[in-house]
Amino acid sequence: NPMELSLEDLKKIAMDQNITMHHCIQGWSGIAEWGGLPLYKLIELVKPHANVTTVAFYSFGTGLYGGVYYDTHTLDTCKKPLSLLAWEMNYKPLPIEHGAPLRLRIENRLGYKRAKWIEHIEFVQSYKDVGKGFGGKNEDDEYFDLLADT
Repeated sequence: NPMELSLEDLKKIAMDQNITMHHCIQGWSGIAEWGGLPLYKLIELVKPHANVTTVAFYSFGTGLYGGVYYDTHTLDTCKKPLSLLAWEMNYKPLPIEHGAPLRLRIENRLGYKRAKWIEHIEFVQSYKDVGKGFGGKNEDDEYFDLLADT
């Protein structure tokens, strides 16, 4: 069910908020409020094929070694209650430095698995079908782990 949705369209679907701690692999953490579209609502709208196991999030940003920055998550992870496409941080519009227009919030993953500046989303059979097939731009270029649990 391919579709094009603007930020305003996404805001009309649903909104949820949570306050969570962000864990960065650089060693820092911070607590913030995040508001946005619960990913399970987007999944319900799109109705991906039964063979889809992975959701790819593509950024307006570039990777450290060039190329479009992207990351992937399992469909099951995206259905978890705290998984959001955030457009709000601390009850205000999400600032560019924190990922506007949309920031992926998958709360059981480390920060580098929470892509900023989301441009588009793709539902695919496997993470191996995207980029170099390792699950994200960091995994492709820097040997990061696909499952960066907090």
